[in-house]
Amino acid sequence: MDENQKVLSRKPILDALDGKVPESIPIWLMRQAGRYLPEYRKIRKQKKSFLDLCYSPKLAAEITLQPIRRFGFDAAILFSDILVLPDALGQKVWFEEGVGPRLIPVSPRDQLNPAALDNLYNNDKLESVYDAIRIICKDLPASCTLIGFAGGPWTVATYMIEGGTSRGFEKIRHWSVADPTSFEKFMVVLIEATSLHLIGQIEAGVEAIQIFDSHSGILDEEGFEKWIVEPTQKIVAQVRNHFPKVPIIGFPRGAGTNLLSYINQVEVQGVGLDQYVSCKWAAENIQSVLTVQGNLDPIYLLSDIGTLNRKTRETLSHFGGNPYIFNLGHGVIKETDPKTVEFLVKAVRDFEMN
Repeated sequence: MDENQKVLSRKPILDALDGKVPESIPIWLMRQAGRYLPEYRKIRKQKKSFLDLCYSPKLAAEITLQPIRRFGFDAAILFSDILVLPDALGQKVWFEEGVGPRLIPVSPRDQLNPAALDNLYNNDKLESVYDAIRIICKDLPASCTLIGFAGGPWTVATYMIEGGTSRGFEKIRHWSVADPTSFEKFMVVLIEATSLHLIGQIEAGVEAIQIFDSHSGILDEEGFEKWIVEPTQKIVAQVRNHFPKVPIIGFPRGAGTNLLSYINQVEVQGVGLDQYVSCKWAAENIQSVLTVQGNLDPIYLLSDIGTLNRKTRETLSHFGGNPYIFNLGHGVIKETDPKTVEFLVKAVRDFEMN
């Protein structure tokens, strides 16, 4: 690496997404704010419903900032959920303890009407999300980047159609294959809604956005092109039309070698890697094109310190020295000890790039 590429910035995450190499490797973690933290669990007791917590601006802002105060991450990610979007569109959404998200399923017979998009304008629920962003911006450290997010249309659709989490995703796969014309009409509404929600977050103050396509791995190559790449291209284009300089991170979890197709066709500034992607392969084939983010298996945060340190250094040795953001391959597991996260942050901060 050319020494002139190294920069000292107020916002290391933004520098990395701009193709630069900050003085030290920037770090944030998916699900860094949440139930593994005692301070979160204390706040969680104040609201009966998880969604009520997401729609409480002051509490959502406080939860977003908790891991920044405790660990000193380089980015705060908005405390919210990808399912606030179907909730705002009028679908019944709730969360059951020990089960997860539940929804009244959408079928081809009662699919979303484009008129549902009218629900997003001046929507009290989404406005409360944007209010939380405004509060966060007032208290965010100068070096910390605020990241907003949304689920990719395919991933959000899986919840809307399956009625929650699923093992086989038979309903959505059947609909998308048996009647692709009506399914595409359904996706058009989600593409527009997702774009509006991301634009709303940026208007409120987020500095970067991430698009989570957590279920992209259930699609074959053709399906990946049709339901991951094409919708994401359209969302990125709409966001760019309003905010051309706000960086976008794509996270097509489970994409495997389809990542090459993704980064060649979707104009993102960074791509998140899950833990199943070879670091060596990604460094050679992905990082040579754009900034990568990831991809330590979160299970190692439940291992002994020696193993965690070794796996962390292995990851850093592949990606450090080039535009890179340290993260996990998925979210922090709820049984994680906060002290282990403290160790991880220190290990990344102390790593010396060659």
